[in-house]
Amino acid sequence: MDLKIFNRDKVIMSNYSSEQLRNMVREDRVHRNMYIDPEVFEIEKEKIFKKVWLYVGHESLISNPGDYYCTTLVGQPVVLSRNVDNSVHVIFNRCGHRGAKVLNRKRGNAKLFSCMYHGWGFKPDGQLAGVPMRVDFPEKALQEPQSGMVSLPRVESYRGFVFASFNKDVEPLADYLGEARRGIDELVDRSPVGKIEFAAGCHRYHFKGNWKLQLENQADMYHPAACHASTVGPDGRQFRRRAGKEGGDAAFFTPDGEAVVAQTGVRGFLKGHSSEASLFDKEQSGGVWDDYRTLMVDAYGEERTKDILKNRRHSMTLFPSVDILIAQTSVRVIRAVAVDHTEIEVWPVRLTGAPDVISTDLVKYLNITHSAASFIQSDDLEAFERCQEGLKTEGAEWFLVAKGMGHEIDEGKGVLFGPRSSEVGQRAQHYAWRDLMGA
Repeated sequence: MDLKIFNRDKVIMSNYSSEQLRNMVREDRVHRNMYIDPEVFEIEKEKIFKKVWLYVGHESLISNPGDYYCTTLVGQPVVLSRNVDNSVHVIFNRCGHRGAKVLNRKRGNAKLFSCMYHGWGFKPDGQLAGVPMRVDFPEKALQEPQSGMVSLPRVESYRGFVFASFNKDVEPLADYLGEARRGIDELVDRSPVGKIEFAAGCHRYHFKGNWKLQLENQADMYHPAACHASTVGPDGRQFRRRAGKEGGDAAFFTPDGEAVVAQTGVRGFLKGHSSEASLFDKEQSGGVWDDYRTLMVDAYGEERTKDILKNRRHSMTLFPSVDILIAQTSVRVIRAVAVDHTEIEVWPVRLTGAPDVISTDLVKYLNITHSAASFIQSDDLEAFERCQEGLKTEGAEWFLVAKGMGHEIDEGKGVLFGPRSSEVGQRAQHYAWRDLMGA
């Protein structure tokens, strides 16, 4: 028997060579098979999702010892947990005895994680804690790490955001995030105590399309004027809902009729990360915002508060699994289920120490913008599914991502800024895809 199939580094049998995969991404366009070929998706799971850092969850979901949060990574059930010593772990949701899934609730708290099949118990860090009729087993076998709930090879956290990797040789998380970590900083720093919480559940929904369609959309300032016309147009109402004395109509169009959103910039980062510039350049004022700002000044001082509250970007997308929605004070998680099936979660964020009404208003706002039946996200989902259907046609093998090419501004440290809704962010994603798939 060929035992190579049991290795952690899976042997990939494919009709595609590394060179063919790499050649699916050109400088200004990409091949449609990246989105529609199930074989390409299977290779992505091994060469992308199991090689880089994947977002798991936020530490506030497991604030107490014994807390756990269950999710999936690359289709495999895993558990984010907090041990009795307050250490944070990501472990496979699998009994070390006969392989049963141990935890079946989404979230909870338990001193021991107990398998319902034969009663084996595990500590929150995954170590084997108890075995019924233990004397009947070879003690040496029970002492092996595989007899517990095995930890993922690498786990690291940045300001409460927990990432894990199947790759024991993956670079440090700080190096992988690079300058893109600023997106997390900009969100967390908006708390007067430098801390955020996931305290209001999430919107969870699916669409019939490839995961990259959602990822690319987060680097796309070109689409809102058309895709979201019913909201941002003259008869739309969504972005009139702004807090403070300067609330009212948000100017989405210039006097000559060009969409303001199309004039904002996009940034491409190393490793496939990207960000969109902010739609709004004014700091809010009036009402509860003034109370909030006072708390910020007390905590950080006037100059630092001004810097924190600058609307630098709409969002920061961290390739390939999470988007920090700074404008919406929330986090979007992207999970690839199949080549044409993607799960999305949108988590509202509570700014710890800020007035409660800010958080409750945010939940109302996300109900309008990012629920499954919202004004905004529903437009995007319709576009994604139409793309998936359209890419099946044989009209053309390639599609274009050339907007703004040649006009990028090098800001240093691997960051390229593209003005006027450039597709530089999408190109950064595709180049990262190319490098990983062609390795």
